[in-house]
Amino acid sequence: MAQQVDKIWRNARIATMENTGFSYGAVERGVIAAKGGTIVWTGPEADMPALATGRTIDLEGRWVTPGLIDCHNHLVYGGNRAQEFEQRLNGASYEEISKAGGGIVSTVKATRAASQDDLIGQALPRLDQLIGEGVTTVEIKSGYGLNTETEMKMLRVAGELAKCRNVRVSKTFLGAHALPPEADGDSDAYITSVCDEQLPAIAAAGLADTVDVFCDTIGFTFEQTRRVFEAARKHGLPVKLHAEQLSDQSGAALAAEFGALSADHLEYLSESSASGMAAAGTVAVLLPGAFYYLRDTHLPPVDLIRKHGISMAVATDCNPGSSPLTSILLALNMACTLFRLTPEEALAGATRNAARALGLADITGTITSGKACDLAIWNIEHPSELSYAMGFNPLHQRIAGGYCD
Repeated sequence: MAQQVDKIWRNARIATMENTGFSYGAVERGVIAAKGGTIVWTGPEADMPALATGRTIDLEGRWVTPGLIDCHNHLVYGGNRAQEFEQRLNGASYEEISKAGGGIVSTVKATRAASQDDLIGQALPRLDQLIGEGVTTVEIKSGYGLNTETEMKMLRVAGELAKCRNVRVSKTFLGAHALPPEADGDSDAYITSVCDEQLPAIAAAGLADTVDVFCDTIGFTFEQTRRVFEAARKHGLPVKLHAEQLSDQSGAALAAEFGALSADHLEYLSESSASGMAAAGTVAVLLPGAFYYLRDTHLPPVDLIRKHGISMAVATDCNPGSSPLTSILLALNMACTLFRLTPEEALAGATRNAARALGLADITGTITSGKACDLAIWNIEHPSELSYAMGFNPLHQRIAGGYCD
């Protein structure tokens, strides 16, 4: 008897992004069958078992990839920082602007002043840009509140965005993003509030899936980061880390010690930290948008990351100050042109490895039986085109949880 399914997509070229030994995990003349938002069978049409459905879609040889994943994103914030962009073009550094009261703190003021509805209204156009390029899963960080009330507001907004659009949202608490003005420079006292007030309230409300920290010269120290990680562990929340963007603080090694899902940026990653990440299975998230926007010249050590067999993800780092980027496809191109990833590495970075960086590898990231039916269907002749073009979007259709846009 034929198995009943909801939909069958046939006559597809499928980039499963599984580690099959074939480039892109490719399947020619492939079929994907889904039921209840889950892939129930995929493979060559010649091997397809007996399946019954009321709807079969002929893809006419189009390529299908997993739905894309933006695994490092600060999508929710108030206002913008266009004036700081102009200041940097006139010679001011990111650190100088931050120390003068600009940077993250200026966005904090705008975000605290915005209502929840205001933040939703400002974030939706950014989210829609990502969705329009085939993104089916996006991480959204807090970190522009720096107090319990506003951090919780931001995370609630992230949850509401998932109700406004058919997209999976992974919510990250980033209370240790910067020092708020009212802290009067006392970073240890502020970290105490993160650990003893903000994080417990957010965990009790179930508002976060992960916890992140900015560990760097204009962020928080190694020991302060450890305190936040220990607090996250008490609340059963996995951790991530902004690490080694501006200097080597050994943050990636600390992230590995705590079994972090990812360490992100990594321009100054050391050999010893890379070894620790490899042993822990911590994903290296590369953020070429910030590298480009800040006109950085210190490249992340991609060869070192490859040498240690560390999985590499690629994300937009969408944020108002250092990467106002809402194009995952441009992030793939930048990862190739600036960091010299191959197109296949870049696409794996926005699918399979991005899912790992969010702790969602069992749910999405590859076209695999049993995973969510998150697909992007493209008008391309080869998957390398997704990293090749600049400013061109070849998306034919996005499928999220089995539903077509």
